[in-house]
Amino acid sequence: MGLLVFVRNLLLALCLFLVLGFLYYSAWKLRLLQWEDSNSVVLSFDSDGQTLGSEYDRLGFLLKLDSKLPAELATKYANFSEGACKPGYASALMTAIFPRFSKPAPMFLDDSFRKWARIREFVPPFGIKGQDNLIKAILSVTKEYRLTPALDSLSCRRCIIVGNGGVLANKSLGSRIDDYDIVVRLNSAPVKGFEKDVGSKTTLRITYPEGAMQRPEQYERDSLFVLAGFKWQDFKWLKYIVYKERVSASDGFWKSVATRVPKEPPEIRILNPYFIQEAAFTLIGLPFNNGLMGRGSWTHNIQREKEFLRKLVKARVITDLTSGI
Repeated sequence: MGLLVFVRNLLLALCLFLVLGFLYYSAWKLRLLQWEDSNSVVLSFDSDGQTLGSEYDRLGFLLKLDSKLPAELATKYANFSEGACKPGYASALMTAIFPRFSKPAPMFLDDSFRKWARIREFVPPFGIKGQDNLIKAILSVTKEYRLTPALDSLSCRRCIIVGNGGVLANKSLGSRIDDYDIVVRLNSAPVKGFEKDVGSKTTLRITYPEGAMQRPEQYERDSLFVLAGFKWQDFKWLKYIVYKERVSASDGFWKSVATRVPKEPPEIRILNPYFIQEAAFTLIGLPFNNGLMGRGSWTHNIQREKEFLRKLVKARVITDLTSGI
């Protein structure tokens, strides 16, 4: 029972990190900023260092979150119909309700990862400290760091993250899910046999070793495989997978892991740990513990994560199709 709770909580956290990741991705810029002094009060200021007024809560959100758009956004998107894809809308609205949101970063690690001071100082899952050689070896083979050319060419992308819980059962949301440009699934969430409720399309399958599907036939042909590295062993495992080497059972995994992933190196990515770091420390306000991760050893606050997601839903930055948050 304890293991099931741990996995469930980890998936909820991963959903939050991915929401943040896609918001940053929509801004599509990279700023190489230094990590703030951990003793400073960072939530009292906006991205330009200006003190936030009393209209903001302790997290830095506007106190009055409603469906009414700020005047400048209402004008810019006035001609878009309901449900239409609106370029830059989510990140612009996020900035309006949460002024600290202004540090866009790439979604996946690329060959310039060593330049990012923000992630060099922390071990997984909040950074890459100690993983330089493994990551360099992996990226030297994968050589791809973005979405597919077809997706990158779109002027606007609608993204949906499909969780692993049973809340989708009998909702018949499959066709609606498949309408999105990018469909993200987590770990071994099944698709075959459940298409009516969960859809059939998968763009990204994001996982870590213990969560990866162990039968090659379960993987979708056209999806990208993305590692979310929560501990140092995860990067070592991905190197085994990319180089098609034998996975060692003695590498400290807490359950059996996949020994083969039926993807070619250019179809494999590494999720940028910046999003996990930013969500955990800045947005959720978890204490700095240098990213200790393991069975029961990672600081995790489910209530704060839900509170953050609910604020985004209330402000209509994101949509909760199942009202499950």
